[in-house]
Amino acid sequence: MKTLIYNEVNTDMIDILKNGGLVGVPTETVYGLAANALNEEAVRNIYEVKGRPEVKPLSVMVSGKEEMERYCVKIPAAAYTLAESFWPGPLTIILKSRDVIPSLVRAGGETVGLRCPDHPLTLELLKCSRLPLAAPSANPSGEKSPQTASEVLRYFDGKIEGILDGGECSVGVESTIIDLSHAPYRILRQGALGEEEIHNALREDLKVIGITGGSGCGKTTALYLLKEQGAEIIDCDALYHEMLNNDEEMIRDLETAFPKAVNGGHVDRRILASIVFHDPDALARLNEITHSHIRDQVQKILNQCVMDGKTMAAVDAIALIESGLAMECDTVLGVLSSRENRLNRIMKRDNISQQAAEDRLNAQQSDEFFINNCDKVIYNDSTEQQFSAACLAYFSEVL
Repeated sequence: MKTLIYNEVNTDMIDILKNGGLVGVPTETVYGLAANALNEEAVRNIYEVKGRPEVKPLSVMVSGKEEMERYCVKIPAAAYTLAESFWPGPLTIILKSRDVIPSLVRAGGETVGLRCPDHPLTLELLKCSRLPLAAPSANPSGEKSPQTASEVLRYFDGKIEGILDGGECSVGVESTIIDLSHAPYRILRQGALGEEEIHNALREDLKVIGITGGSGCGKTTALYLLKEQGAEIIDCDALYHEMLNNDEEMIRDLETAFPKAVNGGHVDRRILASIVFHDPDALARLNEITHSHIRDQVQKILNQCVMDGKTMAAVDAIALIESGLAMECDTVLGVLSSRENRLNRIMKRDNISQQAAEDRLNAQQSDEFFINNCDKVIYNDSTEQQFSAACLAYFSEVL
């Protein structure tokens, strides 16, 4: 058998695929060894020619995201988001497979990896043939993945029917593989597409609601309502205290700025408070350090949220606006309450004197600050039922 080189897509090449033959095809990453993914015998030939164990599944090339429903079931919104962002491109998305994809392609499993290559000739081939193409890299197992048609020919001359010559591949690194068949989602192979790019794209589907307001305003009720709706709750006050105990990088920065407050890697909160309480410059420096580290940690939590398949999160922080965390939120709700109600709640909750509660409130932002900087404010001065109803109405609107 003579391996033919094609410089364009034509009926001869399409006939090769429809008749169960193998063709080397270019992508933006490396050349692939393609066969009709719906033809089990053609797929078996891929395994034989490559010397690839049949326990390793094959990825399947498709012409676009509209092909997902034809070959897959239970497709999460994240799959469409990533396809919209990166297809055509170097991303393979693993999903639950329909039975139309032969078991041999899936190596007996329940999933299939779909890929839409960013090369005009191979995209044309996919559209003209109207076939999904099983297409691992076009090299014998264990050999270097080829970036040119001549490399494919050197590997498989006389063993495959044809090669579509699309020039040298531009990336040279195989596609990134992400498993979206179940949560938590996992990046199985780090390839040409970076993890940060994937997180940023998935974050577009995550609705983040910021909740802020001074001490004693009653934000907990609003947060509980969001949690009931499936939101991931990020309590920045609890996060701050946790980080004071175990975030080595933040503790080092605090030790540099406030050496008297850190001893043996342990932050003495009382000493730290005494340093910053009457010194605005020291307080500003403390906020600069802690806000920066908390923002980074919240980013990590939000990234994990999308990998866990979450579609909603709530960030609770008194200093949500001042810290810059509001920039991570799609909307910010300010919860306000009368000073009398706040004082009573703080004294009861924290078992402190009225003067201590007064001092705490005096150190916090005014109602006008939240009114001017939040997308919505809701007053929590009536019954819990009325406050909950107002919150639910707003959440329904923004979600």
